[in-house]
Amino acid sequence: MATLRFKALGEISRREPIEPELSDKKISDYFGADVFDREKMRQYISKEAYESLCDAIDEGRRIDRKIANQVAQGMKTWAMEKGATHYSHWFQPLNDSTAEKHDAFFEPMWGGGSFETFKGELLVQQEPDASSFPNGGLRNTFEARGYSAWDPSSPAFILDKTLCIPSIFIAYTGEALDFKTPLLKSLTAVDKAAVEVCQYFDKDVDKVNVTLGWEQEYFLVDEALFLARPDLMQTGRTLMGHIAAKDQQLDDHYFGAIPDRVLEFMKDFEQQAYRLGIPLKTRHNEVAPNQFECAPMFEEANIAVDHNTLLMTIMRRVALRHKLRVLFHEKPFLGVNGSGKHCNWSLCTNTGVNLLAPGKTPKNNIQFLAFFVNTIMAAHKFGVLFMASIATQSNSHRLGAHEAPPAVMSVFTGSTLSAVLDSLEQRVSEKKMTPDEKTEIKLDIGKIPNILLDNTDRNRTSPFAFTGNRFEFRATGSSNNCAAPLIVINTAIAEQLTQFKEEVDKLIAKGIKKDEAILQIIRKYIIESKNIRFEGNGYSTEWLREAAERGIESIGSVPDAFKVSVRKDAIALFEKHGIFNEAELHARYEINMENLVKKIQIESRVLADLAANHIVPTAIRYQNILIQNVKGLKDILPDEYADMAAEEIRTIRKIARYVKAIRENTYHMVDARKKYNAMDDIVARATGYSEEVQPYLDKIRHDIDKLELIVDDELWPLPKYREMMSIN
Repeated sequence: MATLRFKALGEISRREPIEPELSDKKISDYFGADVFDREKMRQYISKEAYESLCDAIDEGRRIDRKIANQVAQGMKTWAMEKGATHYSHWFQPLNDSTAEKHDAFFEPMWGGGSFETFKGELLVQQEPDASSFPNGGLRNTFEARGYSAWDPSSPAFILDKTLCIPSIFIAYTGEALDFKTPLLKSLTAVDKAAVEVCQYFDKDVDKVNVTLGWEQEYFLVDEALFLARPDLMQTGRTLMGHIAAKDQQLDDHYFGAIPDRVLEFMKDFEQQAYRLGIPLKTRHNEVAPNQFECAPMFEEANIAVDHNTLLMTIMRRVALRHKLRVLFHEKPFLGVNGSGKHCNWSLCTNTGVNLLAPGKTPKNNIQFLAFFVNTIMAAHKFGVLFMASIATQSNSHRLGAHEAPPAVMSVFTGSTLSAVLDSLEQRVSEKKMTPDEKTEIKLDIGKIPNILLDNTDRNRTSPFAFTGNRFEFRATGSSNNCAAPLIVINTAIAEQLTQFKEEVDKLIAKGIKKDEAILQIIRKYIIESKNIRFEGNGYSTEWLREAAERGIESIGSVPDAFKVSVRKDAIALFEKHGIFNEAELHARYEINMENLVKKIQIESRVLADLAANHIVPTAIRYQNILIQNVKGLKDILPDEYADMAAEEIRTIRKIARYVKAIRENTYHMVDARKKYNAMDDIVARATGYSEEVQPYLDKIRHDIDKLELIVDDELWPLPKYREMMSIN
């Protein structure tokens, strides 16, 4: 292994930036070139089919089979003109990846010859093996049939000469087996509830879209070093490694000059992304060495989620050409910042209004306050569900540290808007207000855009922060599918807006004027949701105590987070809005528990192997060198031996203690694993792995990292942090 390490270091010393073949055209000239968007539809399908398809996309209507045949023919013609030979339904199963099965357009003819075909029935639906993907017991191995069904709201695209058709993935009996199906349902729920509230202010609003702007953080490692680290290869993170003397402590990496090799990699994947219609806007160095970020413009949420998962695939592939590997794990390196994926969430009407952006009139700003306060109220009621939605084994290494949002929910609004809310609480009355009082309040509400020009600095410690015209959910992990938190946020908002409409209508029915009724309910929610608003340091232990005193529910462990989704109140919420049924929620619960077990299990096996077969033998080898040196000193310098060899003897003892501890903890870890592997109950197994197996990983790591500081560098088998955390 030491030979492999130094060979890798030799390779990277000779690396040169690999310049991709870049187009000399403006980005706008080829943006979306590989996407079957509305412009392509208009060219390749009939006017009738085009209008019918647009109506289906905009209004959620079913597509007639006749129309589907025309669309399929147009897609095939366009795709083949661009060199595509195959097609595939492209979907997002519950396995942290995307799935695709490629079928050729080519079809042989009986008696000889061949032709290319792609029918509407193949576009609309296919039948992948539903039992081969995580399904939480919804499917048995002998009940393999499942359906992938075309999602026309997300345009098809060409990737590697294959026509990819974004699709949902469901079991034969209709249960969702993916992220997209419940996401689409949650978008429909928000749309319905938000439109009804918008009708108070603008009768022209008949559609409200959720918009999403994600921020993808990631690490890069040279390929040679990656291949010399079995833990990185198999788990996505380093299971050992002493912190480098210099990493991020000088704050000299964030927004710094992008290394040449990295910049060429960025240019390469960005060009592919643009051709696929992904509107990347920003790229920069992140806080930690070798950590970077890219972010697009806001898009409709369903398309944004598809684009994020697609981009992650593109980045992995392009990195190989540049002799790099992308790490999307939330915490690949101990002691430096982990990686997140901030999800910037907002609502936009068909009339072009961002409902979370203050307007130019008091009426528009009452609308803004209605949606603003209801979002806070949703976080107050369902905040623990928000945090549970992004709980994964890998994200648990990041959350709660002084680098990422804490595991306790809070909402940051800024002192300016907090003052507005406090003022409304004091001035709006449950009693009938005078015309002068209403006028004065409306005039002050109309000033919101101006006072926000000098708003409070963004709080980086809040999991859910208002940042000017959207809420930013910062707890999402870099490897998470954005759909996971969006499903929960959308459902919570739909429920809260529905409740708001009901309460306002009750007041109106009692004879209270509409604006006054709206303000009264807004005031009521301001008071009720006060506990979730926090402007201070979310990392502090004081906040943890204060949050508990406020009654804000926190999550103690990853298994506890998973349990939140199958509580009676959560099941009732999702069933009410048609997002999940109880069977689907329990299935996802089991899948999450099983994934937790498998990931800790893999890490445990990898660490045990590395410890027993690489680290311990290396430590003993160095120990024997020291022993021989001590014996030599005793033979040559018998009178001075005790003084001269004192340090070597201390080191020998240290190595012996660390080796003993590593061996003992490895044995205990394996025994704990066997104990819980024998349990049939997945909840007990996952809890045991989390509480008893996982801690041994940290104990073993501690002793290995101590050995790394002692053992001769020439002998150490694995690339060190100082070597991995720089790209030449």
